[in-house]
Amino acid sequence: MKTLHNPEPKFPKEEVRSAIRSGIYRANKKNISKKKALIYTLSTVAAAVGLLFGSSYVSPVIANTFSKIVGSVFGESDQLRLQKAQENGVVTSIGETQTVNGISVTLDEILYDQNTVTVGLVIESEEELDDYYFGAGPDFLIDQERPSYFSGGYGETILSETKRTAIAEMDVREEMLDSFELGLILEGESGDTWFFSSPVDKVKDVQIISVDHRQYVEDLSLKVNDIELSKTGMSLTYTSFEDQTDFENSRGGYIEFKVVDQEGRAINGYSGGGSGELTKEGIRFTSRKQFDPLDNQVTELMITPYLSIPTSGGSTEIDKDGNEVVTEYEGAKVQPIEFKPFKVRLK
Repeated sequence: MKTLHNPEPKFPKEEVRSAIRSGIYRANKKNISKKKALIYTLSTVAAAVGLLFGSSYVSPVIANTFSKIVGSVFGESDQLRLQKAQENGVVTSIGETQTVNGISVTLDEILYDQNTVTVGLVIESEEELDDYYFGAGPDFLIDQERPSYFSGGYGETILSETKRTAIAEMDVREEMLDSFELGLILEGESGDTWFFSSPVDKVKDVQIISVDHRQYVEDLSLKVNDIELSKTGMSLTYTSFEDQTDFENSRGGYIEFKVVDQEGRAINGYSGGGSGELTKEGIRFTSRKQFDPLDNQVTELMITPYLSIPTSGGSTEIDKDGNEVVTEYEGAKVQPIEFKPFKVRLK
């Protein structure tokens, strides 16, 4: 257990949060796309349900029992990868608690795998909290610096009127190191702030399977680069390219994958973040999709790409004066296309 950290008055809360907010725009319970200069970052809204966790009421007896279980935030979640991560001992237990104005927040555990950085929180209050007291969840820092962009999710499970657990996720990007100092800033609606910092290490023993599958559909080129397997899950990385310059008409960021094994059993998938760049030739997207871990009986995968076009959403752009300009998403501009399924043998 780490030493209790009491936030000092000198901590530059407003400066840090202002810097983070200038580069990140998130709405409560949603994944929102972000556009800055020629860089466009997208989290698929239609599939975002895989990252969110529903609130539910649990009796005080169950809540009291839950509080006695050490490191149970991931174990009690509805994500198989988090359950498996805890079972296999690849979760980093923290247990650091900070109390501000009668509200105690505990950074319980952290998982850093090939897909996401996931943190589990326990929140206890002397008085009843509003349902959305912590809004869209914490902001992340990497080695004391805000990311240029990030996508992920946040959800809470209500155990009682004064106690809840929360899971926050940040999708892994290619440039992230295998080890770094993770910072976490959580702010309540009253302005109180909790700040945590902890070293994190990516899980080891990740198997990489080269796929190098390519498809060309209309003006879109799709390449599935590789698949990564670990005890905590499977990830699939793809890039796409379109010969156009209008992000509103671009389809690369809406690509998802249906995956079944050789017996036809579906592998549950989650929405993953992605980024797009406008080049001289067109729009290039890169994304990593996340799936449940595979069992030892899986020898082959049938993968079917498809477009998951959201019906609502939006984007925000930072103008030259640093102001956020929100643009409504016009889904009707994106036309569906069909891809061909392909097989991948697992060694």
